[in-house]
Amino acid sequence: MTIKIGDCVPEGKLAEFIGTETAGCSLGPNSFNVSDLVKGKKIVLFAVPGAFTPTCSDKHLPGYIQHAAAFKAKGVDEIWAISVNDAFVMGAWGRDQKATGIVRLLADGNADFVRALCLDADLSKFGMGVRSQRFSALLEDGVVKQLNVEESGKFEVSNAETLLAQLG
Repeated sequence: MTIKIGDCVPEGKLAEFIGTETAGCSLGPNSFNVSDLVKGKKIVLFAVPGAFTPTCSDKHLPGYIQHAAAFKAKGVDEIWAISVNDAFVMGAWGRDQKATGIVRLLADGNADFVRALCLDADLSKFGMGVRSQRFSALLEDGVVKQLNVEESGKFEVSNAETLLAQLG
């Protein structure tokens, strides 16, 4: 059953390409437990079918970059972009979009996390395999407080402006 408002996000792993080595994070792809990442935080999460795809690159990610300060002003700790791509692709997309340090580009390489949310989409007929549906969510300490799932092929409710307005 699809995750809904009031549910806790399922356990899972997401990968992030780390461009600057720090204590605890080596250079390159690093894997993180979702439960560790969400603990005690208010997180804006949005998912896209694919990095570097037209709507995702021209509209979806840029909106969250543009409104990042407004989200932070409303108490948001982090903004995440999730896609069923590998961490190398997500890292390159983040650098290309100048999102580094603003939005965390997290890879769900095998679609395990979006499957656990029941928000996966089979785009095999387009040669893309299993991907994520386009959606946005607000998480507080791992609990879904807002959820906006797009109809297939649409970009109307998962944009930054809609989620920002829902934060009040």
